Amino acid sequence: MAWVYILKTKSGKYYVGSTENLDERLRHHFGGYTPSTKRLHVQSLALAQQYKSLKDARAVELKIKKLKRKDYIEKMLQDGYIKLSPE
Repeated sequence: MAWVYILKTKSGKYYVGSTENLDERLRHHFGGYTPSTKRLHVQSLALAQQYKSLKDARAVELKIKKLKRKDYIEKMLQDGYIKLSPE
């Protein structure tokens, strides 16, 4: 199984990622070991959703990143799930 996750930073920005091991990946983000989020000061895990494969999770991650819309991410957080499909 794989995950798509959304992290919230102290400045109110969001970071979207995907992984097969959510616990380990979050330890890297919160511990400051991930270069892409180290300077963002990650505050919390806002949402995580499971997918059947890493390929599917990466496809959804890419779709979210292409949207580049904070309001769409906030709507997903409010709904409590990601509405995008991997296809």
